[in-house]
Amino acid sequence: MKKLTTLLVVIFLSANIIAQTTNKDALLGTWLTGSSKGKVQIYKEGDKYSGKIVWLKEPNREDGTPKLDRHNPDKAKQTNPILGLNMLKGFVFDEDKWVDGTIYDPENGKTYSCKITWRDGKLDVRGYMGISLIGRTDTWFKVLDIK
Repeated sequence: MKKLTTLLVVIFLSANIIAQTTNKDALLGTWLTGSSKGKVQIYKEGDKYSGKIVWLKEPNREDGTPKLDRHNPDKAKQTNPILGLNMLKGFVFDEDKWVDGTIYDPENGKTYSCKITWRDGKLDVRGYMGISLIGRTDTWFKVLDIK
């Protein structure tokens, strides 16, 4: 009886660990940013994940022209529209998170190191400089894919 109980405990713990493992493609799709100002579509290129802005709450300036990437440090890119901008680049899946990527913030023109963690059907997107302790986390929510 003791062996059976031990076996059941091992099976239960193993199943629980497997159930908690994140599917490496779980972040694919369209996500509403924490500020609700935009939606980012995350896609896969080879074994890396990237994301582009596919919707903006306010895509145009007051004069009706598209918002541009005016804070970009590369002068040649300052006339590019923010809508369609690739803001997530180079992520790889490692155990239960996506790491080694970057996130670009068009509101200040800066690029940060970034890691993404799946939590209860949401994404915790953490941009940081140097070490992860010095940064900010934004929680994104899954939305229906835009076709």
